[in-house]
Amino acid sequence: MRVVTFGEVMLRLCPEEFLRVRQVLPGRLEATFGGGELNVAVSVAFQGGKAAYMTSVPDNPITDCLIQELGKLGVDSSLVRRSKHGRFGIYFVETGASQRGGTVIYDRDGSSISLAGPDQYQWKAAFEGANWFHITGITPAISRSAAISALAAVQAAKTAGLTVSCDLNFRKKLWNWDSPTKPVDLARRVMGELVEHIDVLIANEEDAEMTLGISDPSSNVEAGHINTAGYVNVAHQIVAKYPNVKTVAITLRESISASHNNWGAMLYDAATSKAHFAPLDANGQYSPYEITDIVDRVGAGDSFAGGLIFALNTPELSEPSKALRYAVAASCLKHTIKGDFNYATRAEIEALMAGGGSGRVQR
Repeated sequence: MRVVTFGEVMLRLCPEEFLRVRQVLPGRLEATFGGGELNVAVSVAFQGGKAAYMTSVPDNPITDCLIQELGKLGVDSSLVRRSKHGRFGIYFVETGASQRGGTVIYDRDGSSISLAGPDQYQWKAAFEGANWFHITGITPAISRSAAISALAAVQAAKTAGLTVSCDLNFRKKLWNWDSPTKPVDLARRVMGELVEHIDVLIANEEDAEMTLGISDPSSNVEAGHINTAGYVNVAHQIVAKYPNVKTVAITLRESISASHNNWGAMLYDAATSKAHFAPLDANGQYSPYEITDIVDRVGAGDSFAGGLIFALNTPELSEPSKALRYAVAASCLKHTIKGDFNYATRAEIEALMAGGGSGRVQR
């Protein structure tokens, strides 16, 4: 496989443990890199696949650090475009606990990728030798230029014969570049056109409604209970409206608290009109992972997308139900890892798939 992803990389600044930004400034923050499409590339590479990351960043020493980090993680950085314009986007993450949810603060206006138009990327050269392209709904939410570039990217990928995946990833705080259009209306206008070029669509429990206007009346994301039939209905509606979509994957999160979630997913295969769920109990019924004492849930959806892409491109994992089980196990483990990136190995993921979730020390 060779997977190419395109999107914005940011500096992620975090207080230690469960502290809040107001408790530590002035003071120290932990700085790492993060961003939806980069997180996916890291997952694919770390689990043994080939991945390349495409973006625009300022030509400065921070980019040198990024290139060094990508090299350590095995991600091809040859498609990283250095720009004389713009800056690194930044986001601050406060880790939630118990009844206090996590918080994200964005500072990314004027970033290099938000200023770059589609003519500044070499799409044809970027997709040579690749078989898969991945993007998210975060990139077109950044700016008008980024939205135009995102559409150009998926069109070029389809022309080059790649399978194209998109994680809808609705971010209300970002869809504000076409005032006075409301964020939901802008997202639906832009993403509706982009999804016409997508083969594999990935979403969470509310993304389809916020970006495509598709929902099931029996589903309530605030209720804390998953209605599995409702999400099958959502998938049916998506492939009916967008017949180009071959696969719909929806992550299923039950938030008991910020520290305690139940986690699973559904994959709908349009070719067979069959919905698969994972994980399953001994009777073959959907039975989500119960994740207690969450370390960091930011990036969990990206780790699911990365695991799914890796599995679908790996012959021994590519059968739909098995690929889904792999992706859910990968993203379950991400909840135990600090930072945007999923450092779970393929062996660890497959051990969890096989029922090895006791947390015993491996000696």
